[in-house]
Amino acid sequence: MNLRVPFLDGVDQHTSLSDISRVLDKAPKQQLVYVPWREYPYRPDVQFSMAHGSDALFIKYFVKEKSIRAVNTTLNSPVYKDSCVEFFIGFPNEPAYYNFEFNCIGAHLIGYGEDKLNRTLLPTDIGQQIKYKSVLTNDQNQETIGWELTLLIPVTAFHFHHFKSLKGQQCVANFYKCGDELPEPHFVTWSNIQWPQPNFHLRQFFGDLVFE
Repeated sequence: MNLRVPFLDGVDQHTSLSDISRVLDKAPKQQLVYVPWREYPYRPDVQFSMAHGSDALFIKYFVKEKSIRAVNTTLNSPVYKDSCVEFFIGFPNEPAYYNFEFNCIGAHLIGYGEDKLNRTLLPTDIGQQIKYKSVLTNDQNQETIGWELTLLIPVTAFHFHHFKSLKGQQCVANFYKCGDELPEPHFVTWSNIQWPQPNFHLRQFFGDLVFE
């Protein structure tokens, strides 16, 4: 998998989330299509669009699923147990990577490390710099619940790097949807994972990401 992330001239971390959300509505969307583990066959409808500005990264998730859960409300709580979307990103020639995980109301968990077990949570003040807008949407067929999450992640959230901008960066990344404690637990991915049991923390299966 590969994705080129467009640059939005004149857009930065001070741009309103409503304006960013409208821009991302019109941007090309990527679909999460892979359900790598047979024992978890449920695949909610999940898409995302993505762009970056002079000092921030913008992602919008579009989700439709049978049920939602939003129990975790504090920073760095286990949001992966809820209706959760995730973005993992690593930079060239480095084994470590960042995990950004958000439930449907925007509570988030952010870490950095080389694998699933050895992770360092980012400082509270870094997590508080991330902005989000969560919206429940009406679903006409009444079989699923729709929600959208717009994210503004400033480059300062990449705490172990010192970026002024992401422009020109060639990275590896993956995008996920999960819900460990939903009635139908699920693990859906953008770039496929070939591993015997559920594990998103496998950098070797990340796709390519280029910031234009």
